[in-house]
Amino acid sequence: MDPPLKTRTCRNLLVRILLFGVVALALRFAYVVVVLGGAGCGAGDFCLFSSPEEESLSISGSGATSTARTAAFVRVHDGGVTTTASPSLRALWTSREWRRSVEYYSSVFNRLRSDGYLSPSSHSLCVDTPVGYEVLALKEIGVSDAIGVAKKKSLPLVRQGNPFNLPFSEGEFDFVFAGRALDRSKRPADLAAEIARVVKPKGFVIIHTTSAQDLYSLTSLQVLFPGHDLIKPRKIKGPDSSITLREIVIQKIQLELDNSNILSLQEKDSENLDSSSDGISVNNCSNQQQKMQIIKSAEPLIEEEPLKPWITLKRNAKNIKYLPSLADISFKRRYVYIDVGARSYGSSIGSWFRKQYPKQNHTFEIYAIEADHSFYDEYKSKKGITLLPYAAWVRNETLSFEINRDHDQKEDEKGGGGMGRIRPASGSTHSEVRTINGFDFANWVKQSFSEKDYVVMKMDVEGTEFDLIPRLFETGAICLIDELFLECHYNRWQRCCKGVRSPKYKNTYGQCLDLFQSLRQRGVLVHQWW
Repeated sequence: MDPPLKTRTCRNLLVRILLFGVVALALRFAYVVVVLGGAGCGAGDFCLFSSPEEESLSISGSGATSTARTAAFVRVHDGGVTTTASPSLRALWTSREWRRSVEYYSSVFNRLRSDGYLSPSSHSLCVDTPVGYEVLALKEIGVSDAIGVAKKKSLPLVRQGNPFNLPFSEGEFDFVFAGRALDRSKRPADLAAEIARVVKPKGFVIIHTTSAQDLYSLTSLQVLFPGHDLIKPRKIKGPDSSITLREIVIQKIQLELDNSNILSLQEKDSENLDSSSDGISVNNCSNQQQKMQIIKSAEPLIEEEPLKPWITLKRNAKNIKYLPSLADISFKRRYVYIDVGARSYGSSIGSWFRKQYPKQNHTFEIYAIEADHSFYDEYKSKKGITLLPYAAWVRNETLSFEINRDHDQKEDEKGGGGMGRIRPASGSTHSEVRTINGFDFANWVKQSFSEKDYVVMKMDVEGTEFDLIPRLFETGAICLIDELFLECHYNRWQRCCKGVRSPKYKNTYGQCLDLFQSLRQRGVLVHQWW
């Protein structure tokens, strides 16, 4: 006898429910294995083939240790109270991205530990670590005394703190991992100074960067850490393997100087200042080696005097190898353009520097040095430009300034104040002599800038370059100039009259060429300008 219809219907429904449960379990298993890699289960999830140890990571205070490398999420035990993270953080901690990142940094730190830069007892800091991959990696390899700092806290791994004003004492950490912090920062020099403050003498700073691939950039980075030695740069793969990074190890030097040692160092510096070469006292620039390497790639100088210098020099401008096209200029505190003999805004600042000079996305401070007051009103309406209404000279004194209006005047200067020069020239016509203030230009450069700054200079001073350049060498200010665009003035052929040379300048083209060659031989990247 067939069972009643109602009994058969209940049986079918029960079978369907069981089948649905089996399918749900299968789908859940596939999700855990394929999407989460078998490791990502939240507190309320049902995970197949997982043990209790695999479902949580316990961190207790500063001496925290991980209970499982395949932790799904982080629980904090503080005085017997267990707190769990926000849903967004738990979602991150249960992701494959989290596990891959932690394992990447674990391999980085294991390598540093094997090289002797890190030990289980190292008091360690990770700077600018938003979620704490690096901190957990340190704890997982046995460095329990590790903490991270970022603008926003991400407890228990990362506490809140301003990277430019770290909430720690001076010389507190044995090991500071900066990661990509300097690459991301708009103020790398300030960040480097704060990192250097909190690291102990003989402690290590580790930097990962996409820059510092060339000697110039590497030296610029080292300059940001005075009192530190660059121990070991090497190339490594980034977390996603598509980016190659430069890993740089820097160690803080422990100086124990008594008064006699300090006096000895001061005497040594004085000897360097007074040493002479070819009649010119020159400081050995600390960055001379990397600048010499860059000069090897610069465009060649024009060795023969051009018959039509205006055309030849303008054509040569197309061949100029700018420093930012040869090296990375990222690790600088400030970016500065100094126009010595600026004349009108359109003479070079507006027409060339702001439009054509490769700045690598950096904002430059601009200084216009001009003694001719005819151009001053124009600069009042120009933003981002500091006008120095003086003549660049070798000392502070009152000078006679001659304004010439003759055939050598540039087309874009017509209607201006003419071509001004400090030294009156014999035989010049249509001239006007004014009294102006000159200032010690080399001394101003030394007081205003340092090797941490990137300084580009254009100099067009109507023959005074033969006074200013030696003064820059004498004072050591030349070491602070990264790139120089120099117009050298000589008794060139005049446009007006075939076979007639300009009476304004006593120097020859050969003397100009000697000046350019002398600059390059001493490590200055100088270009012939017009």
